[in-house]
Amino acid sequence: MRRVSPLIWIALLLTACTDTMSHLDEAARSELLPTGTLRVAMPVGPAMSATFAVEDASTGSLRGPTVTLGAALADALGVPVSYVRYSSSGAVTAAGPRNEWDVTFVPRDPDRAAVIDFGPDYSVFDSTFMVRAGLDATTISELDIAGRSVGAVNSTTTGRAAARTLDHATLSSYDSVDEMRDLLSAGEIDAIALGRLTLTSLAPSLLGARILREGFHSTATAVAVPKGHSAALAYVTAFVEDAKRSGLARTALDGAGLGAARVAPPADHAE
Repeated sequence: MRRVSPLIWIALLLTACTDTMSHLDEAARSELLPTGTLRVAMPVGPAMSATFAVEDASTGSLRGPTVTLGAALADALGVPVSYVRYSSSGAVTAAGPRNEWDVTFVPRDPDRAAVIDFGPDYSVFDSTFMVRAGLDATTISELDIAGRSVGAVNSTTTGRAAARTLDHATLSSYDSVDEMRDLLSAGEIDAIALGRLTLTSLAPSLLGARILREGFHSTATAVAVPKGHSAALAYVTAFVEDAKRSGLARTALDGAGLGAARVAPPADHAE
């Protein structure tokens, strides 16, 4: 039997989501589409994940599961889509009150919930550390030693969790994954803290670096809108739940090469 291309599956599932989400009231339209174009915010970096997109070096276009989900949402709304790029999920969150974007997909945590409004999770993940080549640490306790240096991205869920986890190593914050990757590669820091999927995507460019098997934080990437946009939140909540049930969320992750990523359960099946 001939295998169906992931791109064809995505196209079919986009159509299914568009048919299901065809009704939009005026309040939701006003909140989601103040410019007439759906502005989807996303962090862009050197490694893809359920949150991060990557830029194609030859075309400049973005690739990643949130790119696919953003396109599906725009199709359901019947409007063009634009992708608003940031260096980190923390930068996305900080821009929420500035009317720079309409919807995003970022890791949830209480600090962010004070600034933006979260809908349902679409993918669940854990965070851990990657240690530089030559460092003999194989567990978090072996890494967490005075004199060792660890990097995390500023104002992120993983960075805040790393600060709660490490008692002895020095944790420093950086503006982007690219900056941390370069420092780790040069041996200027001993480890970096990121989501496991992001670290797995980075691994081929960091020869000799190792990802610890032990994790230190579990959370989820969820859809979110600017604070107070309750009508928009109701619409994107229904969209994400439909994307999980229809298989679009799974196909978006698989199409991005993230087969190991886990789709969050539908709300009525959540534990």
